[in-house]
Amino acid sequence: MPIIVNLDVMMAKRKIRSKDLADRLGITEANLSILKTGKAKAVRFSTLEAICKILECQPGDILEFREEED
Repeated sequence: MPIIVNLDVMMAKRKIRSKDLADRLGITEANLSILKTGKAKAVRFSTLEAICKILECQPGDILEFREEED
């Protein structure tokens, strides 16, 4: 998939655990895990905004586009 999710990288930089972030976001750890692994089909802008506020980052710090190589 050409969209890479770097949420785990930002969480490590900010030293926040999955449980703590999930609690602050109001989502389950299972749903956060789906987001972190890039298995989510979509992300609500409100969720992305909340993640960025909590982690003090920009959406581009979390999401990255890479061309697929043929």
